[in-house]
Amino acid sequence: MILNNKRKITNGWRWLAACCLMTMLPIGAMAQKLIAQKTTIDVGKTGFQQPVTAVFEFRNKSIRRLKIEKVDPDCNCTVVEYPKTVVGMGERFQIRMTYDARMLGHFDKQAAIISNGTKKPVYIRMKGVVLADYQDVSCNFPIEIGELRTDKNELEFDNVNKGEHPIQQIQVYNNSDKPCRPNLMHLPSYLSATVVPEKINPGRTATISVTLQSEKVGGFGLTQSSIYLATNPGDKATADNLVGVSTVLLPAFEGMTSELRKFAPNMQLSKEKVDVVMAGKSKKSDVVNITNTGRSELKISSIQLFTVGLRVSLNKRILKPGETARLKITVLRDQIKKARTQPRILMITNDPDHSKVVIPVSAT
Repeated sequence: MILNNKRKITNGWRWLAACCLMTMLPIGAMAQKLIAQKTTIDVGKTGFQQPVTAVFEFRNKSIRRLKIEKVDPDCNCTVVEYPKTVVGMGERFQIRMTYDARMLGHFDKQAAIISNGTKKPVYIRMKGVVLADYQDVSCNFPIEIGELRTDKNELEFDNVNKGEHPIQQIQVYNNSDKPCRPNLMHLPSYLSATVVPEKINPGRTATISVTLQSEKVGGFGLTQSSIYLATNPGDKATADNLVGVSTVLLPAFEGMTSELRKFAPNMQLSKEKVDVVMAGKSKKSDVVNITNTGRSELKISSIQLFTVGLRVSLNKRILKPGETARLKITVLRDQIKKARTQPRILMITNDPDHSKVVIPVSAT
């Protein structure tokens, strides 16, 4: 009994000592952490009396709730929006800073964030330039790549028969205040590119023409590669200036006569698209039956996937007239959520009327 009492007294002293130690800690040791993704944002160019907004990303990286008491801009020409409610532990939030652009020339504006998360104010800063003759090109050139703006960052050479030389174009706008010489880097052997004009002055545009040499593509079906748009020769290739290129190469049937077509294979599908109801499952499958209703062998030379999140299996690739194959499609719920484009299955066949078959897949 005496031993138990001693243990209780000892534990009580330990608890009391811990409380005292916590009260003795400096305020900074208990303070929240207000973490900014970026505290300075260059918003670039805008027009006279065309307000421009910078969006600052923050996170409450602490174990306590954060309260922003106020955000003070350095002049009345700037309006700031911030969360008026408490920000929970680990939560992300935004602060939006808008400049009214009522004066021409360069601007550099600051605002002080006062909160219970730091002893001193945290400062955010937006800068840019207001031009009298500025034209907003964001609609025609919505994609920003370094100091350039473009109308696209994906090139698709679709339904190309071997031997053809199709051309895709990228429109480029010089969004900087100095001349540049845009160019494409790391082109595979089956692509070539020209830029007209080679030099672009500030506020001017150029056209990059990309030609596909289809006879140099490795095989039928989908081929994907990455090229990089540089503002000037010598720039580095990074994820920020990547341009995706996809090519779907098909067999050529231009030499087939109408008589030969009568004896060609004919591919028929039990369904044209697949809609999988997951019903809370992480993985679920569906089946598409493929039947050859033609008069010669049907050969499925290639099966490819456009996105992540799918698995396929086919029990036979060569079907005699009247035969049926079973295409099993499995959807992986967690992976398919990461797909950037519509999940699809691509098949290349020797059927002249169905040399390219695309089956869209959706998961609900």
